[in-house]
Amino acid sequence: MITLESKEELIHPSAIISKSAKIGSNVTIGPYCVIGDEVEIGDGSIIGPHAVIAKWTTLGKECRIFQFASVGAEPQDLKFKGEQSSTIIGDRTTIREGATIHRATGEGNETRIGSDCLLMAYVHIAHNCTLGNRVIMSNLASCSGHAIVEDRVVIGGMAGVHQFVKIGRNAMVGGMSKLVQDVVPYTLVDGHPAKVVGLNNVGISRAGIPLESRKLIKQAYKILYRSGLSLPEAIAVIEQDVDSCEEVEHFLRFLRNAERGICRERRDFDEK
Repeated sequence: MITLESKEELIHPSAIISKSAKIGSNVTIGPYCVIGDEVEIGDGSIIGPHAVIAKWTTLGKECRIFQFASVGAEPQDLKFKGEQSSTIIGDRTTIREGATIHRATGEGNETRIGSDCLLMAYVHIAHNCTLGNRVIMSNLASCSGHAIVEDRVVIGGMAGVHQFVKIGRNAMVGGMSKLVQDVVPYTLVDGHPAKVVGLNNVGISRAGIPLESRKLIKQAYKILYRSGLSLPEAIAVIEQDVDSCEEVEHFLRFLRNAERGICRERRDFDEK
C-alpha cells in the first residue's frame, strides 16, 4: 500500500484515470489500474493493482478493490445496446481478486451493491442485480441478471443464483447450491436444486434479532413448511395466528411477492 500523504503520491504513475473521474480524498490507486469516464470513488478507498473501474461506476467510502477485479463493465446481455446505465457500490464494501460486477441493461438502470459487503475471489454479479448491506458471497459464487439479495445474506462458494431469483434477508445458501426459486428470509438452503433444511438460527442470532421475534419466526416457519398448506393458505394462517413483529411482517411481505415460487423444505432427513 502506498502511504504518502498527497493525492498525487497515493496514485501510482502507471494508473490510467479518465479526466472526468472524481477521486475522493486519501484514495489509493495501485499500479496499472484503469479508472473510466464519470467514475466516482469515495474517500479512503483502496484500488489494488490491475483493477478496472469502468465508466458510470460510483464507489462509496473506504471500499477495497483487490487486484484484477472488474467493476462496472458492460453487461453480458444480448439486449444491451450501449445505453447509459450504472453500477453503484456502498461504503466499506470489499471486492476480492478477480471478481466481476457488470452494470445494468436499460437506459438509466443500475446494478447496486450495498455497504459492508464482502465479495470474495471470482464472485460474479450480473447486470441489474441488487445486493443489500452486509452480504457475504464466497469464492466463485454467481448471481445472474436481475437477482435480488437482501441484507445479511451469506452465499456459499460456487453457488449459482438464477436470474430474477430473490434471496430473503438473513438467509444462508450452502456451497455449490443451485437456486432457481426464491429463498425465504431467515432460512438455510442447500442442494441442487436448493431445498430448505431449516432456519438459519446462527445468522438470525448474530443479526441481533430479539428472542421473542425469533420465536415468532420459528412459528411462521412451521406453518409455512410443516402444515401441509398451500402458499396462499399458509400466508392466511400466519396472518391470523402469529403475533405481528417487524420480522414476521417482512416474512409475509416476501411470501406475497415470491414470483418464481419458493424453495421447499427437504424431507429426506429425520425430523425431531
